[in-house]
Amino acid sequence: MGRRTTGIALATTAALLLIPFTGCDTAKNKAGEIVSSATAAVASAAQEQMNKVKDGVNATGDVSAGPTSTDGDRTIATITAANPKDKTADYTIMVIFRDGDGNMLDAVVLNIDGVEAGKSKTGTARSNRTLSGQPKAEIAQALRH
Repeated sequence: MGRRTTGIALATTAALLLIPFTGCDTAKNKAGEIVSSATAAVASAAQEQMNKVKDGVNATGDVSAGPTSTDGDRTIATITAANPKDKTADYTIMVIFRDGDGNMLDAVVLNIDGVEAGKSKTGTARSNRTLSGQPKAEIAQALRH
């Protein structure tokens, strides 16, 4: 009876130890779903802002994103708009911040106004929230207007 009781106690202890880990995994998965849903909502809101630009011309090739850094608790990137046209233009740019695996972490819309003909001008894209790791900034869409 002593060995049987010890075996049952060990099995019960092992089973109980697994419960918190299963709960943690479930909580992590749920948290990941919430973050994913929130990120999708931010991207949707950014796209809505882009859609408000009237008479914009695709200018993604005119715009580039520099490396990211941090400013307080936010991730920032310098965005450069180079105007190849013969008159001053404004740029509305959607910047996506991605992790090392290519997953979208955040999306922001930046305006760089008054870029003179044949010149470049910079602006700073700033994340909406704290991003972990070493995110990269990429130009998802740019409109010249």
